[in-house]
Amino acid sequence: MEIALIVLHIIVCFILIMVVLLQSGKAADLAGAFGGGGSQTALGSRGAATVLTKATTIAAVLFMMTSLGLALIGSRRGAGSVLDESAPATQAAPASPTSQEQAPADTGAAAQPAASPTPK
Repeated sequence: MEIALIVLHIIVCFILIMVVLLQSGKAADLAGAFGGGGSQTALGSRGAATVLTKATTIAAVLFMMTSLGLALIGSRRGAGSVLDESAPATQAAPASPTSQEQAPADTGAAAQPAASPTPK
């Protein structure tokens, strides 16, 4: 299911890119090139929606839905952050001791006092 959602997400991304690039801007006419945009206002009526604007809206909604779906699948799977993982500690290997410096392994006997025999 996750693979299908990823493939759908990529297809929707390409469709959204193409639809947005095919649209002409708000001031794409000759008057807009010289700063005059009298017929098209920023917050005024835009006129009838074309096929490209409807396709942009549909692609944007699908993009948001697939993004949300992928985020939910990723959070349920337990894919945490890269920062959550601890890096393995790299320690340099100790130098091999020479025959004179070799010490017997500490078995914990030095940490406990030796038991003294009790007199009878």
